[in-house]
Amino acid sequence: MDAAGWDERYAASELVWSAEPNRFVAEVCADLSPGRALDLAAGEGRNAIWLAQRGWTVTATDFSRVGLEKGRQIADRAGVADRIAWVVADATSTPWPDEHDLVLVAYLQLVEEERRSAHERAFAALQPGGILVVVAHDSTNLTEGTGGPQDPAVLMTADDVLADLAGHDLDVLRAERVARPVGEATAYDCLVVLERTS
Repeated sequence: MDAAGWDERYAASELVWSAEPNRFVAEVCADLSPGRALDLAAGEGRNAIWLAQRGWTVTATDFSRVGLEKGRQIADRAGVADRIAWVVADATSTPWPDEHDLVLVAYLQLVEEERRSAHERAFAALQPGGILVVVAHDSTNLTEGTGGPQDPAVLMTADDVLADLAGHDLDVLRAERVARPVGEATAYDCLVVLERTS
């Protein structure tokens, strides 16, 4: 969907996603020392708000103005509005300063060329020692899991993410398929955690 499609989806319900952070974002980031974070494709801001509650200063970006406005209202009610900047931006084309300690890319659904551009920009936004966390619907979810996009062109594997960033100075901390319970069923995501080394 384009920005207008996501605006419509976010406007149609109180919350499209859970108010809780993504389970893998929480797992990976719980023990990190707070600093400056960039949340690409933040949607309604659940991960950005969780990070702000843990002391991070966050830039939450999305191309859906409606999603970000909902996030801003939730952040205000949660008492962390002063810790989050809400920025309407396109993850595939917006340049970010390389000053972030953490960059999140959670469930950004793009075809390969656009996905690679978004991942390269996410990595470029890190300062040395910064952590990139990518969580996405795994390609195997289409045949082995439940829910998520049914278009294989916007699904990926951990190896795809690593290929997107081939040639960059990084250490791979995690790159795997992970299971996510959905009621009685199981969804499969790919999880990649990288550290920029220089």
